[in-house]
Amino acid sequence: MNVQWQVKSCQFEYSCRQTRRGSISSCFIFPTHRGSEHLSRSLSRALALAQEETVLDNPVILAACHIGPSAATARRRCEMPNTVAVICVATCRRPKLLLRTLASVVNQTSQTPFAVVVVDNDPVASEGASISDLFFLAGVLRGRCVIEAEPGKCFAINRALQEARYRYPSASYILMIDDDEVAEAEWLDRMIGACQTKGVDIVGGPVVPEFPRNSSDICCRHPVYWPVFLRSGYVPTLFCSGNFLIRKEALERLDSPHFDEGFSILGGGDIEFFARCRRSGMTFYWEQQACIVKVVPRSRVNASWVLRRGLRIGAINYRIDSSESHASAGALNLFAKNAALIPVSLFLAVKSQARGESLLAVMYPLAVVVGRFLEAFGLGGQYGIIAGNRAKRSPKCGIALRFVATIERRMRRMLVSERSVRANKA
Repeated sequence: MNVQWQVKSCQFEYSCRQTRRGSISSCFIFPTHRGSEHLSRSLSRALALAQEETVLDNPVILAACHIGPSAATARRRCEMPNTVAVICVATCRRPKLLLRTLASVVNQTSQTPFAVVVVDNDPVASEGASISDLFFLAGVLRGRCVIEAEPGKCFAINRALQEARYRYPSASYILMIDDDEVAEAEWLDRMIGACQTKGVDIVGGPVVPEFPRNSSDICCRHPVYWPVFLRSGYVPTLFCSGNFLIRKEALERLDSPHFDEGFSILGGGDIEFFARCRRSGMTFYWEQQACIVKVVPRSRVNASWVLRRGLRIGAINYRIDSSESHASAGALNLFAKNAALIPVSLFLAVKSQARGESLLAVMYPLAVVVGRFLEAFGLGGQYGIIAGNRAKRSPKCGIALRFVATIERRMRRMLVSERSVRANKA
């Protein structure tokens, strides 16, 4: 990669580069402030990133904005007096991907004045703060970055929502995008437009995966990576916080903290949040055209990750159901639901097998049910079976751990065999 820098006093600094997929003219733009120690540190970090050729087998998108009208549009937006929308980004130790995310936010074609709140969940290195400050100091994004010392995505999101509400009281809409996602240029306009025209409280949009090169086709076709809904329309709820908009007045009707921090280790705080929104009477709409692309790391494109994902989804669903079942009648209904899901999961597995789907797709509904029962017996995310190294592990879960590891090993062997059979047929 060829990186060249030009420095003009009191004007701008540009970084132009070429990727392996062809020549793309793009640039960093930030003001030159001699003697600014903070900007110097951020600039050093950006230069270090610029020397790296790939991120997860994909070319690094180093552009804060493309050379052309988008830079001027971004600066005009920042000069507008009122903030209509706030885009929240929670990040932790992914500066290269955050760079792509903020670049896509700069490149929004919308004329709507918006601000960006970045919450860095890494108080030690704070690499996300260094990257986001480049955009704020450049004047191409308006907003701020704060540090959340309490580890966990739910803590970071709650901090972002709090900052958005109190720092920008004039804003009517709050949006969320993850730090490993890239928004299309019309994303903001389509989300706000859908909310205004449909009169709903929450709008969701698709998050399309971007897999590393030479990824397994069996894994890449699995539904766990793809959006649940495929066309625009009213929906009962959402399942992911990586691409959604909520009216600020609707958010303020919910109790704080908005995301249940008890889900920070297990995950699923977004599913629980949308479940509470649904119970409070909020309405949902799915805007298929408001698309976001998500970078999937190679470590998540394998049968083991898909299996554990199914276990975790089952545990999350059980925990949400149990939080709604306080009385004895509720506990009885919960037990009945667990029992009923066993034949349902078997039916779904047989149905997938009859359609000729992969073994991974056949096993997934069974993994979800197993995850529910592990959580029901206290052997789920609380003891680290599903949550991995982020949670403490108790000696009493040793048998369950060995059970899960055995299933993973056999799944890998069966998938290798299935892949060989398919290759021979081809």
